[in-house]
Amino acid sequence: MQLAMLVIASREWWGVASAGIALALLLLLSSYRRGPKGPVRWLCFALKSLALIALAACILNPVWSGQRARPGANLFAVVVDNSRSLQIKDRGETRTRGERLRDLLNPQTTRWQATLEENFELRRYFFDRRLQSTKDFSELQFDGSATAMGTSLRTVGERFKGRPLAGILLLSDGNATDLKAGDTLAGLAPVYPVVLGSSGPARDIGIQQVHITQTDFEDTPVSLQADALAIGCRGESVEAQVLDISGRQVARQLLPVHKENDLLAFRFQLRPEKPGVSFYRILVHAKDDPATSGRESPEATLANNSAVSVVDRGRGPHRILYISGRPNWEFKFLNRAVQEDDQLQLVGLIRVAKREPKFAFKGRAGETSNPLYRGFGNQPADEVEQYDQPVLVRLNTKDQLELRGGFPRTPEDLYGYHAVIVDHLEAEFFKPEEAALLQKFVTERGGGFLMLGGMESFREGNYQRTPIGDMLPVYLEPVPENTSPGPVHLDLTREGWLQSWARLRDNETDEKTRLHAMTPFQVFNRVRGVKPGASVIATASEPDGKTFPALVVQQFGRGRTGALTVGDVWRWGFHDAPAHADMDKAWRQLLRWLVHDVPNRVELGVEPQPAELNGAVKFTVRVRDPKFEPMDNARVSIVVQAAMVSDGTRANTNGIRLEADPSASEPGTYEAAYLPHASGGYLATVCVTNSDGIEVGRAETGWSTDLAAEEFRSLNPNTALLEGIARTTSGEMVEANKLDEFASRIPRKQAPVMESWTYPLWHTPTMFGFALCCLLAEWGLRRWKGMA
Repeated sequence: MQLAMLVIASREWWGVASAGIALALLLLLSSYRRGPKGPVRWLCFALKSLALIALAACILNPVWSGQRARPGANLFAVVVDNSRSLQIKDRGETRTRGERLRDLLNPQTTRWQATLEENFELRRYFFDRRLQSTKDFSELQFDGSATAMGTSLRTVGERFKGRPLAGILLLSDGNATDLKAGDTLAGLAPVYPVVLGSSGPARDIGIQQVHITQTDFEDTPVSLQADALAIGCRGESVEAQVLDISGRQVARQLLPVHKENDLLAFRFQLRPEKPGVSFYRILVHAKDDPATSGRESPEATLANNSAVSVVDRGRGPHRILYISGRPNWEFKFLNRAVQEDDQLQLVGLIRVAKREPKFAFKGRAGETSNPLYRGFGNQPADEVEQYDQPVLVRLNTKDQLELRGGFPRTPEDLYGYHAVIVDHLEAEFFKPEEAALLQKFVTERGGGFLMLGGMESFREGNYQRTPIGDMLPVYLEPVPENTSPGPVHLDLTREGWLQSWARLRDNETDEKTRLHAMTPFQVFNRVRGVKPGASVIATASEPDGKTFPALVVQQFGRGRTGALTVGDVWRWGFHDAPAHADMDKAWRQLLRWLVHDVPNRVELGVEPQPAELNGAVKFTVRVRDPKFEPMDNARVSIVVQAAMVSDGTRANTNGIRLEADPSASEPGTYEAAYLPHASGGYLATVCVTNSDGIEVGRAETGWSTDLAAEEFRSLNPNTALLEGIARTTSGEMVEANKLDEFASRIPRKQAPVMESWTYPLWHTPTMFGFALCCLLAEWGLRRWKGMA
């Protein structure tokens, strides 16, 4: 609002001035009526009348009055962007946005700062991640990895809260990393944005985002997709490379650019060579980019040409307990398949003889123990060797004590496994407390459970209405027919086609060919139906076309369960060598699914904090005791190392040690925060010890941070955001080449502290010059037309 108006100071002379004007006009009218007729006569009359009116108005003492900001009484802030996006060269420009900004801030070539200082107490700031004060903007390097525009403007508002802040002059390209379209900054002093940059770069290739998907598909466990935006590269080809931590190229892809602004999707299938955390660098550039040969690149910036990604395959081995009621081919082939996977370890508990008298000992009446052991010590009766106990064989155990007493009877023993497989074993083998413990193993510990289709499995093993049967994803009630009339063929359902672990080929055609040539099976356990919420992965088809569930899975509590109703999968491996390899691969993928996401006693998670612009992350460590109950009073130490920096080089650091504090909201959980100092990949390792100093467990995780990712998300100036800020705060947009004009007129706008000013018009040369011009014009016309 322009605060100015015309004021009549000597209103008491209004009557005299009016009378004089009226008399003068009457005399002029009388005089000109006697003159020659024509339009010139009335034009002369009008000119002389205007001159007389102007002279008469001086009697009224007209004054031009208004308000302006009192010089030196108000504050005015100049806030300048110092982020890396100002290193961009716009289309048609030979200099960067930052270089042109330096010219605007140079007091030798511009006067707008001096003009503002004449009327305001000027405060200068620059910002990237945070707001900093400056004297003359000499600290500007345009190397900030974020544009905290909203935070900086709010900080200025809070810093001068309660003080007369007249306005904020904001010089930025508008690419804020903490504001989105629609965000408001209501309550601030008027903001006057100056847009730095024009229509964007003439040429640039930048990574927009990277997606990583990990699967249990053995051939391609990691799928990586990198989306890159190519600007000004139409008709060229863009190359994407994937490099490991040593700089070795592990994948490469070349895509053509069809449009002026083309979004390219690069897709890679990776197979990490080692378990645990691996780091990869994705690099994109034009095929013939001069930068690849050490020369200067024509791109607007190279800061968005690379990104670091993390793949966490986890660390094994995941221990799986296999329990069978008889020696069988299934365990032989299953064990052989698992031996090729360093992430899996199969522990076998095979019953070779059921619980029955093995010899006819003639002992005392009612004696069930072996009389050969009578008299050796004072052992309790239940610990004396029983001659009618089942004979169990332990395979692949870690020591002589593991499974010595048969199936684990305590949570401490059972919860050391990640999954349990039951085959050829009747329900009576498990004592009631053991069956209940196995159910808790799945629901509370989060383990996996799989039942195979042996002779004493499912309904034949009387598992209906037992804790184990309740976990199964199928109903075990009687069915009309108990045996299959002929061989059955397996086929994948729609849900099975969507599960990578259920497929053995990387394309649909080859998978259908494999299924068609697959060996038919002779042993099959029929079930009445599938429970709600379960997923049928594969079906078994009889020769007459009837289909039945063959592989069914479901989530159960914190864990997952599965039912494989086929009882002679081993027959698959007897077909030929390729079929045997397929069977081994199918077993490994099924078991990997079974142990996928099964928690360990110590788990480490990392969560980026989106509200923080400096890439801060929060570590969450969950610690459980042997019964997998929350463990308090533990000491949790986290070592953080920078594994790969953004330029692809391997970082050289010994790491930083952090001590995690107990969470106030969740028992057994510990938290710590970390602030990275550079873009790249980071590795975190946690070590947990109990109150006695004994190590409970270790875990590791990795993450990547790109501090400038949001900074270069768009290379075009965000004019819409700046216009919204100006509109919300009652400011206005200012053109860069009109800063001097803005500095001259800003004192006339509304400010917290104003003062009145007056400017008398009656004695000004303008007023008398106007009257004199009118009189001279009138006299000249009369002389020209001979009316004098």
